[in-house]
Amino acid sequence: MKKSLSVLFTLTLALPIAAFAQGALKIGTIDMQRAFKEYNKTKEAEVKINDAKNAAKKEYDDRAEAYKKALDEINNLNKQLESAALSADKKTQTAKERDDKIANIKNMEREISDFRQTRERQLQEQLMRVREGIVKEITDVVIEKVKTKNLDFVLDKSGMSINGVPVVMYAPDNVDFTNEIIDTLNKPGRGGTPASTRKTSASSSATPARAAKP
Repeated sequence: MKKSLSVLFTLTLALPIAAFAQGALKIGTIDMQRAFKEYNKTKEAEVKINDAKNAAKKEYDDRAEAYKKALDEINNLNKQLESAALSADKKTQTAKERDDKIANIKNMEREISDFRQTRERQLQEQLMRVREGIVKEITDVVIEKVKTKNLDFVLDKSGMSINGVPVVMYAPDNVDFTNEIIDTLNKPGRGGTPASTRKTSASSSATPARAAKP
């Protein structure tokens, strides 16, 4: 699967603009994409999800190797059946053994396909839970800073409009408080890894490759 935690997303935060009627507005900007990527919990979550992906890949490779071995056995039995020296009884026995293995390998194909689809879905769900949890954490910290700074608007510098241009075309550097958010997020002792990332396991893996069919 090509997707990862460090995806580009847009987020615009705004508070009630009671100050609008009073005159000047206080505006701040934040690069949400950078805050997301530089948050320690994002990096920790990526490591755990990659571990789950690798574990599932190993499990898939084991299944694919067993499939290949079963396919080789079927091909060998087919070669034996082509031999003119094979007795009628032996040919009947070999044909039955071959047919049993074909039935078994078809079951293996279905099982491998189900395995792949299940892991793809589980990883996608895992990614969404982790991303949503981390974005909420960042948003909560931003809102606290907004209250402290008494801001009226906060714009996401990493956001893009539907026309593919930056939402924030220009803003002075002194209104950006991304570094403050990142420092707060990564402050030692602030909190542990979200439960959604701790639950990551080998059952929540990435997309393995497809097995070859006979």
